[in-house]
Amino acid sequence: MTKPQILDTRFRSALARLAQGDRILTFEKPADTHLEIAAILKKLDGKQALLFPSVKGTEIPIIGNLLSSKENCEAAFGLDFNGIRGLVQRAMGGPLPPELVTDAPVQEVVLKTGFDITRLFPALFHAPGDAGRYITAGIVVVKDPVTGIYNASYHRLQLLGPDRVAIKLDFGRHLRLAFERAKERGKSLPVAVCIGTDLALHFTAATMGSQMPETADELAVAGGLAGKPLTVVKAVSQDLLVPSESEFVLEGEILIDDVAPEGPFGEFIGFAAPAADAPILKITAVTHRLRPIYHVINGFGRETIILRKYVLEASLLKVLQSAIPIVTDVEMTSGGLHRFHAVIKVKKQSRQHNGLQRNAMLAAFGALKDLDLITVVDHDIDIRDPIDVEYAVATRMEASSDLILIPGARGHEYVRVSKEGIRTKLGIDATVPFEDQDKFRRVEFATTDVELNTFASGEAIATRAMGLVGTNIA
Repeated sequence: MTKPQILDTRFRSALARLAQGDRILTFEKPADTHLEIAAILKKLDGKQALLFPSVKGTEIPIIGNLLSSKENCEAAFGLDFNGIRGLVQRAMGGPLPPELVTDAPVQEVVLKTGFDITRLFPALFHAPGDAGRYITAGIVVVKDPVTGIYNASYHRLQLLGPDRVAIKLDFGRHLRLAFERAKERGKSLPVAVCIGTDLALHFTAATMGSQMPETADELAVAGGLAGKPLTVVKAVSQDLLVPSESEFVLEGEILIDDVAPEGPFGEFIGFAAPAADAPILKITAVTHRLRPIYHVINGFGRETIILRKYVLEASLLKVLQSAIPIVTDVEMTSGGLHRFHAVIKVKKQSRQHNGLQRNAMLAAFGALKDLDLITVVDHDIDIRDPIDVEYAVATRMEASSDLILIPGARGHEYVRVSKEGIRTKLGIDATVPFEDQDKFRRVEFATTDVELNTFASGEAIATRAMGLVGTNIA
């Protein structure tokens, strides 16, 4: 039996691989946390990670756009697209319980009193319409007060005072469920907010849907992704385990009887979420490395959504292939924010497979509730090429029979054309019956091993090759 691949997914190891792969750009001028850094991150969104070593008012450097592109993700892990997806699939099927350590880099500095997070953290003021400064890359770790199972998830935090933040808790999320259970017991909910933590936990915290149920311990799932247990340490002020390799950890309690206005703030979907009351997280301790690096994520930036591409695709593919064997691959598309639109590839090998492509649509809508549009294509279509997918729709979809509408279905409440999340979902069947595949087969050319570097370029070379020397072709 071969041993599972073990990866070093620690935050600083990932930064080193990004630097070695020329995926970090350094902004050498002093940068301002008020609007400027967020604007620069947005302008270069989807490109290299951006490092701001000189930040006005603080000695703490800022890293942003860290995982905002496929290239950055692959460089951070040292793996290609399929390799990362394979890690996610492994994590779901083989969790490894965390390993408790006593010596942790994140506790090189421990602050239990006298701290002021508004001064300590270089939290950004992202956009002119925002309500204030936000911590956006924090992964909230909680131990469910009923089950004792650990959950990790992303939640934005609005800075309110030296030891107070407002925390956005969406309905339907596991942290919200833990909070409601704490309220029923009449006790505050202990949590830890981890910033700059292990990449395995970054990806695990982005997982949702049927593949990450309430019963899944996400610290253990992170270990399964890395192929080795996640190292954790006891928190200094709360009864929790926290990742030992984080840059920062904020420990505290979500109060069950105190709220404050939170928002507006730019959401991943591109709109500003309106102001609304949110629970208060009271900070009881801050721990960090001696020379920490502060990670930021732009609210409406690609890093917010690209993380979920890998985890949602892996989740969807696992569900579909177990139920519909003709499914060979899936793609959560960029235009659908890697969340709302999917392309499913199928391979029909007999007449008995006709119709299963529509079963796959229904299974996908059930697996990921936020999916609103699914296109199913045949095995000869490159689902990572939007031109090829559109070709399938143009030549193999008949609107009178191949559009499948599912009215009144539950989606994401942030989609404003919906009615509080209720909308009609659309399936596009751009496949052909098995018996008609030969009729739709595209012309194939002979194979060649000629590479692009075989060709020379330049006007003079092309002019001479065409026998037009002495002729002005401009």
